[in-house]
This record gives sequence, C-alpha cells and structure tokens, in this order.
Amino acid sequence: MWDLQKYKNNTCIIDDKGNTLSYEDVFEAGNELCAAIAKHNENKEERCLVFNMCDNVLGSFIGYVSFLNHGIVPAMLKHDLDDELLQNLYNEYHPAYIWTPKTIASKPLFSSLESIYEKFDYVLLKTPFEQAVKLYSELALLLTTSGSTGSPKFVRQSYKNIRANTDSIVEYLHLDSKERPITDLPMNYTYGISILNTHVDVGATILLTDKTLMQREFWDFFKINGATSIAGVPYTYEMLKRLRFMRMDLPSLKTMTQAGGKILPELHKEFSEYAASSDREFVVMYGACEATARMGWLPPKKAVEKQGSMGIAIPGGRFELIDVDDKVIEKPGVVGELVYYGDNVTLGYATSADDLSKGDEHNGRYVTGDMAKFDRDGYYYIVGRKKRFLKIYGNRVNLDDCERMLKQTFNVDCACAGVDDQMYIFGLNEDLMPDLKNYLVEKTGLNPIAFKTMKIDHIPHNESGKTLYKELTKYYTKGN
Repeated sequence: MWDLQKYKNNTCIIDDKGNTLSYEDVFEAGNELCAAIAKHNENKEERCLVFNMCDNVLGSFIGYVSFLNHGIVPAMLKHDLDDELLQNLYNEYHPAYIWTPKTIASKPLFSSLESIYEKFDYVLLKTPFEQAVKLYSELALLLTTSGSTGSPKFVRQSYKNIRANTDSIVEYLHLDSKERPITDLPMNYTYGISILNTHVDVGATILLTDKTLMQREFWDFFKINGATSIAGVPYTYEMLKRLRFMRMDLPSLKTMTQAGGKILPELHKEFSEYAASSDREFVVMYGACEATARMGWLPPKKAVEKQGSMGIAIPGGRFELIDVDDKVIEKPGVVGELVYYGDNVTLGYATSADDLSKGDEHNGRYVTGDMAKFDRDGYYYIVGRKKRFLKIYGNRVNLDDCERMLKQTFNVDCACAGVDDQMYIFGLNEDLMPDLKNYLVEKTGLNPIAFKTMKIDHIPHNESGKTLYKELTKYYTKGN
C-alpha cells in the first residue's frame, strides 16, 4: 500500500508520550510484527484476519500500517469496545489474531489467548480458531459504519478503494511531506483513518495523540510540534467555537477540514471567513465509509461564496441526482437522492465471516441516502437524509433543518426525531422545552399537537460526534 522506504529518513510519527519514529523505523517494526504472524500461521503465510483494538497511540498505528502493507486484513475496533459486543464480533468472525493494548489484554475474552509478540505497549494474541477465515483477494480493511460499532456489520474496503481515495485526497488538498496533521479523530473512524492514509502516502509527520480537544495537553502538543492541520466533524467545530478557537495563537495552522455530516450554515460562514481573513484554508468535504472516505469537496477559494455547499465531486468521482423514478435530474435547484460513482466505492457490507470472501457488490456506484440539489455552477447542497424527513399532516418536514434552527436560536444540544404526524424534540433543559416547541410550531405553521417534547439526561453521540438517532427511538416506539 505504501512505499515506506521512499521516505525512510523522514519523521513519520511524533506522539505525546515522547516517541519519535522515522519511516524506516515504522518499516522495520512492521516487518517484525508481521513476521511473528507468519511464523505462527500453519501455512506460513501472513494473510489473515486480525482485530486491531484501536486507540490514537503508537501500537495501534504500527499495527494498521503494517497489516495493510503485508496483506493482512485488520478489523479496526475501539480499544474500549463493550465486552459483550466484542465477544459477539469475535464469535462471528473468528479472527486469527488480536492486536491489543497490554492494558486490556487481561479482558476475560483475551486472558486465555497465547501472547506471541509484544511491542509499543501492544501485545499480539493468537486465537484458537483452527480454520482460517476465507478472505477475498482484494479485501484490505474492515471498518464499522457510523452507529454500527459493535454490531456484526462492517464495510469491506479494498486496496483499490484505499488507493483511489488516497490519490484523490492528496491531489485536491495538495498534500506533501511538510504536513503535520494532528489526530483529533479516532483511528477506527473512516475520516480519521483517511488522514493517516493520505499523510503516510506523502511522507508527512503525523502528530499522534489520544488527548481530546477539551484537554489542555492536546493544545500544548499541537503548539510544541507545530501542527499544520486539524480535522473535524460538525460537532468538533461546535466545540471549537465554544473554546474560542479563533482567538487562539496557532501560527503553524494552515488547514482546517470538515466532514462527517453537514455543518451548521452559521458555523460554515464563521470558519470560512476566519480562514479567509487569516490566510488559512477551510475545506468542507462530504464522504462516507461506504465510499472509503471522501466523495465531495468544496475548494477553499469557494468557501465564502458557496457557504452551505459540500462542493463538487472529488477527482476521479462523479455525482448525479435521481428522482423517485430513478431518473437523472438535470435541472438546478431540484431536490433528489444523491448517487456517487468512483473507484473508491467499497466492495459492500459484511455481517458474518462468510461475507469476507465476497467480491465487489457495488461496482463503483453508491446510492447515498442523502437528499441534495445543485446550483447553476454545479455545486451540490445536502438538504437532509432521505430517512430524516417526516410527513406531518401531509407536509414534508426536514428534521435536520428543525434541529439546526433550534441549535442556532437557543444555543443548545438537542435532537429532533419521530414518526409521521408526531415529531419529538429532545433536550436537556426542562424549563426550555416549551420554548423549543413553540419556536418550531411558529416556524413550521403546523398544529402544536404534532410536536412533543422530552427532557433526557444527554443527547447520544457516537465517538465522531454524530447524533445516534436510533438510541432515541425507544422513547417513541410502541410499548414505551
């Protein structure tokens, strides 16, 4: 996947534990790790399935890069995944090895497994499964989709997918070896891992930290090591605003990228104008795990002019909109379902070990489930998820728009969900709930009976900041 020797004298990793590794160091460490696998495989071949228990630390990074470079298929899982969920995945997929932090190697699931290699505070555990899982020849990587972590569902990514998306991102972001991205996104998340893919590809220096934006240590590490870019989902930028990010003294920062969902228009405006006024770039992007990482991008020179747009298709890709009859929409301003074409469209899903032997089921076409429109210049605008619309008394209501208006007006964390003819507004402040409801009644002009408020202790988010709407269904499904 990567020619690590090409940049052997470059610094590959600087972590917040005081470690610095060159590309030559990473190359040699990978050979050592994967030789341990080959030695213990009965057929003396390296290729097999490994669970990589991820954290933004050196061991996890070395495992990921090495496995891909040696034809080993890693399933990237959170290091602190719930024991029951991990057990389910283990029983379903029968991995040959587990690459895990030593600190959690004592988990009940791991305690009886044989340790065959240790380095970087990680340990390689051999499982007792005698029959090797059959793997499709082009299968490179397994990632969980948003909201499916711990379920048996993975997205199957190929070497071709990763290469195509890496080449495209490197091209449109103009990445080179001088870059110093900081890892504020999880390594097992498709956006986070794409940052590793693209920057390893150009011989850049990755600043590896498991600290969060809310910790002072993160920003100290950022400043000391001169991070050049930061990446975030919409929730990240909401937090950055609260942290008064635009007042921070960050002279090394050149680029801010955003993906993982539609950013609030107000935040898009603020950050694009901040970037323009400070000689930086703010790049809004659009993607999905099912398309390896990225499908669309908004050129930074258009960030202010095209506020609210997710841009155009990435190099090598193509968009189209289809109507309810699957006919292509050719007129600007008409809303339809967004479809993407490109070599980065992944092989398909896996819900069991048997699926890992399957080939390409998508053939380069991905129906996104997002509703969008394009303007006269060909720039696309996401208007919501196909499943995030309700019909209330015959009127089509966009739940994402309702949520955005509430967040903008009341500066609160909230969520809108529900079923046809009954919208639920979830919030954290009991006293504020009537105001939220009245606001939406006024804005939509719909009967107040269609709206119900519910105070909950917290709005459920996944690790990348996306609201987990499935977890809210228990409040309004039958029997509750």
